[in-house]
Amino acid sequence: MSATADHAEERTNPAAKLGFEPGQVVQEIGYDDDVEQGLREAIEAVTGQELVDEDYDDVADVVLLWFRDEDGDLTDALVDAIGLIDEGGEIWLLTPKTGRDGYIEPSDINEAAQTAGLSQTRSISWGKDWTGSRLITPKAAKTSTKR
Repeated sequence: MSATADHAEERTNPAAKLGFEPGQVVQEIGYDDDVEQGLREAIEAVTGQELVDEDYDDVADVVLLWFRDEDGDLTDALVDAIGLIDEGGEIWLLTPKTGRDGYIEPSDINEAAQTAGLSQTRSISWGKDWTGSRLITPKAAKTSTKR
């Protein structure tokens, strides 16, 4: 792919704008019928491979964690997700937007992330029903300056 095509992909594909890269292994946790299919497809288009599921038995570059209020303890889910990523990896936490079933307060997300030892670097709106928070480990924060 040419540099021009790469830049066009970054402008049109939301996953490229969010820092997903070709060849990355993205492990998806919390998949259900309510997830944003367009986002999943965009990530697969950028990485060039299918998302791996909860049964994947190696480390991933990125964990895509769909989480709703009724899914249990968010801190526990984040700690579990940390164990799934390679050193320097990241977690994209996706939660329902305000007013949607399963909504989680931003302060609760921040508290859970801090308790799990993660830093939130950005938040974005994904589709009509989801909000995404990029969470990284402190070591990743020192080595990841381009995102």
